[in-house]
Amino acid sequence: MNVHLPSLAPLHVAVTPALKMSYYEAGGQGDETVVLLHGFPYDIHTFHEVIPRLTAEGLRVVVPFLRGHGQTRFLRPDTPRSGQQAAIGQDVVDLMDALDIDRAILAGWDWGGRAACVAAAAWPERCTGLVSVNSYLIQDISVAWRPIKAELEAGLWYFYYFLTERGRAGLTANRDDIARVIWIRNSPNWNFDDATFERAAMAFQNPDFVDVVIHSYRHRLGYAPGEPDYAALENLLATQPPITVPAVTLDGTADGNFPATDGTASAHHFTGPRTHHQVRGAGHNLPQEAPGAFVDAIMEVREMASQPN
Repeated sequence: MNVHLPSLAPLHVAVTPALKMSYYEAGGQGDETVVLLHGFPYDIHTFHEVIPRLTAEGLRVVVPFLRGHGQTRFLRPDTPRSGQQAAIGQDVVDLMDALDIDRAILAGWDWGGRAACVAAAAWPERCTGLVSVNSYLIQDISVAWRPIKAELEAGLWYFYYFLTERGRAGLTANRDDIARVIWIRNSPNWNFDDATFERAAMAFQNPDFVDVVIHSYRHRLGYAPGEPDYAALENLLATQPPITVPAVTLDGTADGNFPATDGTASAHHFTGPRTHHQVRGAGHNLPQEAPGAFVDAIMEVREMASQPN
């Protein structure tokens, strides 16, 4: 691939109980840390324009490749390549432990937003505040069988494709083509160029990418069991635990798959201070399409967290 855009480098490695997590870090080593969490099928360069704006505000920024992406690797060949929500949420806290980060603002979207929501709900003492695109993202797998509007089901075609062995074979052979189709559908107003896509697509060459992605979608729809190591956490998530920390949630008004809301439908999941904003013209990849709005949300939740109870 001929990629001419600058890449985030150098990368570091943190060893957690399950992974060698590859991550980018910038900014100071003070107490205020933001962990930025990317989605599928994307990578850490989603935050390329977000990072310098946060470091200019004096924040330490840590941006990991999620399991199955980039240079992140499993420690052991016999570890199941789980992509379930408990696994990616646990990874966030394990990374913080490895880096001696006591508390951090967690900010993400798509898979990364789900990981942030899981960590914030299950370990509120580790989360200073939360920024999540599309609000509360902890899955209620018990109702995964319920249909949604047909036009929305159509946009989630890959959920069902990945339930089949044809889908596994397709993702193995055509991962870049599938990702590009998802990008276009997710963000119909975002005119990304080939170099931007190719830079992110390097992350999909991870040897565990297919297994992690397939398990993620099969598990969330009830077609694959969770791993025993995450059973206790999944049992907690099945109760739809509230998010008690300060939170800012965002919706892009041009999100091709997840129509923007006013936030009221998910309000009961947030028992701490929470604000919701619509970002005009932004699609699903909101941090890359509207980095200023994403940074503003992080600064807003930082201010919320600084207020006395």
